[in-house]
Amino acid sequence: MTAFIAENRRARFDYLIEERFEAGIVLEGWEIKAIREGQVQLTDGYVVIRDGELWLIGCRINALRSASTHVRPEADRTKKLLMHKAEIRRLIGKVEQRGYTMVPLNLHYKGGRVKVEIALAKGKAEHDKRETEKKRDWEKEKARLMRHKVATPGKR
Repeated sequence: MTAFIAENRRARFDYLIEERFEAGIVLEGWEIKAIREGQVQLTDGYVVIRDGELWLIGCRINALRSASTHVRPEADRTKKLLMHKAEIRRLIGKVEQRGYTMVPLNLHYKGGRVKVEIALAKGKAEHDKRETEKKRDWEKEKARLMRHKVATPGKR
């Protein structure tokens, strides 16, 4: 069972999600404590490839005052992602050849460890973003109308 810690809702708006992967993440002790307290933000995060390894950039973990007395916490520290070499090679091929981008979708617990779900994605054009917004607004309006209709069954 997975318990969500943080979600990057902006990624679903800005990108067309093609494929999802789960990766481990290398964290320091103070970061784990801060994550447990909900002091994490993924909105500006993205994944880069350096020397055949995956790195998470832009994931902000704000340090707790009580947990970080002997360490110099860096909120925007670049974090290494852990995946099997074969998976990393496959991702590198898709990113370099097909022009995909890798974005973090969420942080979650799995088996007592913090994992990050990353996605291969393509950027949406501006008109696609507007279309997504229109669909979302229509779904809200439809739900509101249905609630209103159910609330007043006798009136026409």
